[in-house]
Amino acid sequence: MYYDALKTFVTLVEVKNFTKTAEILLMSQPSVSLHIKKLEEEFQTKLFLRSPKFLKVTLTGEILYDRAKQMIAIYEQTIQDIQEHDRSIKGELKIGASFTIGEYILPSLLIDLQEDYPELELQVVIGNTEEIVQAVRLYKVDIGLIEGQTNEKELSVHPFMQDELFIVSSNDHELACQDDVAIADLHDKAWVTREVGSGTREYLNHVIRSNGLKIKSILTISSNQGIKETLIKHGSGLALLSRSVIERDVQNNILSIIPLKNESFNRTLSYVYSPIMEEKKNVKTFIRELNKKWPLKARPIDK
Repeated sequence: MYYDALKTFVTLVEVKNFTKTAEILLMSQPSVSLHIKKLEEEFQTKLFLRSPKFLKVTLTGEILYDRAKQMIAIYEQTIQDIQEHDRSIKGELKIGASFTIGEYILPSLLIDLQEDYPELELQVVIGNTEEIVQAVRLYKVDIGLIEGQTNEKELSVHPFMQDELFIVSSNDHELACQDDVAIADLHDKAWVTREVGSGTREYLNHVIRSNGLKIKSILTISSNQGIKETLIKHGSGLALLSRSVIERDVQNNILSIIPLKNESFNRTLSYVYSPIMEEKKNVKTFIRELNKKWPLKARPIDK
């Protein structure tokens, strides 16, 4: 079994340094070199281009990197399945979540899971939709929750919640004082929005394109809280944000919803995982509890 060598290889690809790899894996640098040599002999290819100044993965090394992540994940899952012969829900569950979900929606489910499964160790990684999809693909997390879309054909994607978004502003914005606002009134306005790769930015781009909106300026901030603080303190911009993000601020009269006439913005939130994770007990438990907490109408039954 080449598990140790593959683990060494994957770590070396990610940190691009033999000394750091040895430190992370608690082994000697010659052992790192020996593992790489064995893999190169096994696959009859050069995995790295090396010089005193740089370390670069070859094309065949990139192929092995993706496969190695899969093999390591399968091996570790097998160990966990064998160790869980008593069928109790325990061990680790690594969850990836895009910002809106991770910061405003997921916490209540995590609390429920902790109460129901105290032996389950939950780890949450938060990033934008693009980052979470890649984390799922590379087995850095067991399952991901995303706001945007993904074209990754190797992954299984399932809806779990309908999410409504609203255009919001500071209370003293010119549009916040109007009773009815039309789409045309949004022309030539300043916007504050999330970064490219986030589901929220993707949806705003869709709204802008589909309505032919002319934009005065766009300020990009990779944080929902940062966007809200900018609107509150500077007052000149608009933002498109999820109900879960702005609900408390609107209730406390900190932000205002722009009352768009005959317009609503809705999207589907989804969970995504690699097919090899489908039978992992902790993943199945998480999906079951997720769907129980937020039953989505007309959701297809997972088989």
